[in-house]
This record gives sequence, C-alpha cells and structure tokens, in this order.
Amino acid sequence: MIVLIGEPKFLLWSGAPAAAKDCIVRMVPVQVSVAPSHSPVTPVTAPYPGTLEQRGGTVNDVSCLNRTPVYGVVRPLSIAEVREALAFAREHDLVVSIAGTQHAMGGQASYPGALVLDMRGFDAVTVDESLRTATVQAGATWHKVLETVHPVGLSVSTMPGIDVLSVGGTVSVNAHGLDFRAGSLSSTIRSMRVMLADGTVHRISREQEPELFRSVVGGYGLFGVVLDVELDLVDSEMYRLRSRVIDYRDFPEVFESDVAADDSVRLTYTHLSTSPENLLEEAIVYTYERVDAPEPIPPLEQRDSDRFGRLVLNLARTGGFGQRLKWTAQRDLLPHVRNCTEASNEALREAEACMVARNQVMFESLDLLQNQLTQYTDVLHEYFLPQDRLVPFIDELRAQLGTHDAQLLNASIRSVQREDIALDYAQGDRFSLVLYLSQEVSDAGNADMADLTRNLIAASLERGGTFYLPYQQHYTREQVAQAYPELDNFFANKRRYDPTLRFQNSFFARYA
Repeated sequence: MIVLIGEPKFLLWSGAPAAAKDCIVRMVPVQVSVAPSHSPVTPVTAPYPGTLEQRGGTVNDVSCLNRTPVYGVVRPLSIAEVREALAFAREHDLVVSIAGTQHAMGGQASYPGALVLDMRGFDAVTVDESLRTATVQAGATWHKVLETVHPVGLSVSTMPGIDVLSVGGTVSVNAHGLDFRAGSLSSTIRSMRVMLADGTVHRISREQEPELFRSVVGGYGLFGVVLDVELDLVDSEMYRLRSRVIDYRDFPEVFESDVAADDSVRLTYTHLSTSPENLLEEAIVYTYERVDAPEPIPPLEQRDSDRFGRLVLNLARTGGFGQRLKWTAQRDLLPHVRNCTEASNEALREAEACMVARNQVMFESLDLLQNQLTQYTDVLHEYFLPQDRLVPFIDELRAQLGTHDAQLLNASIRSVQREDIALDYAQGDRFSLVLYLSQEVSDAGNADMADLTRNLIAASLERGGTFYLPYQQHYTREQVAQAYPELDNFFANKRRYDPTLRFQNSFFARYA
C-alpha cells in the first residue's frame, strides 16, 4: 500500500503531466528488435526538400515502451507534401511509417530508420448536411469531428471510446465503440482517399476497388497513406443513462434480453469489478436509451478530470487498497456525481432521469489516464469471445491475474460483429473484453506482461475467440494466423499494391 504523506507526494500522484504524452527518456525502452531490411546502404545526406519536424532521433508510442530510431519525422499539411515525402523516400530508398496520435502500443507506427509521416497537421473536417456525411482528413481527432458535427444536429455513427485518437489511425485498426448496433468503423465509411507508394491517389469504397478497401481498413498503414475519410452521420439525440449492478455470469442473458432486444437502447458498455474481494465478479451495465419526448440538445461541455479521480486511479496501480477504493467509488459514488442534463419533460423529471447527449457521451478524453508516475506505464489488451464463451474466459482471466504482477485498472465489455475486411477480429457476433492494465517500467514488468499476454491469447483462441493487434506484440505468428485466417492473403496483397515494400512497421517486420 502506498501512503501519501505531504503535499509533494499528493501532487505527484494526483497531478497531470506537462504534456499529453510524456515519454520521459529515463523510462526503460523496449527496443523494437527487428533488423531494418529496407534501409539505405549509406546514410541519406541529401537535404529534405521540405521541412522536417525532426531529423534523426527516436519516436515512441503512448506506452513509452517502443523507442525507435528513425531517419526523421515530417508533418505534411497538404496532399502535395505527402506526395513530396513519398517521392523523397523512393529516391533515397527509405522506408515510410505512418503515425497519428500513436496510441497503438507495439511499434505499429514506426520502423528503424524510417521516414515517419506524422499526419496530425492534416486535420480538416467538413460536413455535408444534405448528404449527412463528414469528410475528415486523416490527422483530425475524433474530438474535432464531434465539435464540428454537434452544432448542426448530427453525430458520428460510431467511434472509439476516447476522442483523442486520430481518424486515420482508427481506420487503420478498424476501431469500434459504444454503438453496438452500428458495428465497427468500417461499416460507417462511405469512401476514402488513399495515396499509394507511387504517389497516385485512389478513391476506394466497398464498391470501388473493394480489395484495396478491405485491406486498408484495419491494415495498419501498410498499403498507403489514408488522406481523408467520408463518414456516415446520424441524428444527434438525447439519451437517458441507466446503470445496474449484476453478477458477471448473468451478463450474456441480460445483454440479450434487456439491451439488444430493447430498440430504445442505442449505446452500451459494461464495467467489471477490479476489487480483490470480487475481482471480475460484479458488473455495472450502462445503457443509453433514446427518450420518447425529445429533449433540447445542449452544447458540448469539456470536462477535465479532477485530482481526486486521478489520485484514485493511480492508487489502483498499487493493488489492494487502491483497487478496492477505485471500484467502490465507481460503483457507489459515481452515480451520485455524474454531470447530467436536467430533463425539461415532466415525466422524465419525476423519474430523476440522467439525460445526456449522444455526442457528449463520446466527447471524452479521459485525461485522468495521464500521470506523472514514470515507474508505471499502461497497456491495453482486447479479446473477442463467442457470446457463450465470455464467462469461462473471464474465469481464466481472474486466475491469470492472480499469478501476475500487472494491475487491472479497468475491464469493460462491448459487443462487436463480423465485418468484411481482411484482418477482421470478429468472426461473428462477439463480446469484446477490453483490459486496461498497469505494469512497472522494468525488465521484470515487461516479462510479466509478455507472459500474461501470451497466456490470455492462448485462452481466447482455445475458446474460439480472437485478440486485437494494435497492442504490444507479445503474440506469435502462429497465434496471429489462427485468429486472422486471411493473414497470408493480406500480406500477398500488400506486396501486390506496394511491391517495393515502401510502407513498413513492426507488425510487418515481425509477422509477414
């Protein structure tokens, strides 16, 4: 147990870092152990024709565990500058890696010696109200998308659970979100523009160049540079938030009868207990129900996390008392302090309804996850289980956590479905189990996380499940091939569309 005595330690454990992503050099990096197979024979000395954001040095991702030396980083602001960067890479035989907000945690946005395209400056968002679409450049965050669509009464069909991620990055991992009826991001894309290694721009969709489309979506930036994406929009709505605590073994039945069967429920997620007394045994089911009497939709409200929330989460990294405190606060305190819109409808007021706008639910940066504790880092896992195999997998997860040092900060359940893309993580209707784990930044912490990851992947595969690829690459090629039957065809198509292997990252280096 950590005892906080004195203001300096309290400020350390409750304070936000100086920057949103603070990969401090003294943190022990896990070097990407791949030999550059496509680096220039001699160092590139020719001057870059444009402006380099960074020459030489290293890049990292949000886990701070994948520090990788690179040729340099360029941040294009136009299609012409993207094409210029690719031309320079072809001329000097440089590998190109594509990065956004770098929330993938296994080096998927980097490669040793690469020219990194940092797409965050390429971030325009335009809305066509008549077509009910948004055209979003790859570097725009979902936060910016929501700020653009909300004033005109529209919302995105689906998006990831936090809004700080880039749209191009989430296309590349085919993210999913809280709208379990919409499916993953791939189902909401009308079309997108992609620049291939030769500088040509292709507009692709499910109907136009469908093979390239199903390879680029969830393709980890290996086929080309996503320039912009045309997304379907839906009506902005007001929802009534409800929550209930259930036994985890009852979740599949509750989901089927009370969530999926109720057409008024539009968004949902479930949190599992992280307390040692009932680890993963209690579940809080959150549902957002469309109200019959429309409520006025308020402006979006930016909600910054307070010191108390960050302190509670950080204490949970130490296990024991911290885990108990976090779950108790989440289960018993949070329902009484939520920011709800006061209902104007008389019937809703009488029911003491917690009203919230659809876009507001998704307008979430979760900045309490950022901290100053350099001895810890956080990693994500995600597993996709057949609906009747979720409970046995949770039982195995509980056993595995009991034999490892990593601390479970959050476990949530969502619902996903099959999509027509090459690397589809859902082979049918599946429950998604998302784990947010804290590990020590040390050789021992890395080894412990690697062992836990491999054990959980094996447990998921044994139960007919799969696992998500954007995270630490502790999985074997055999496990990837078992979970993703089109893997070999995916890499064959990669060589077809990118014969010079211009686009590379750690995923390609390890598993191609």
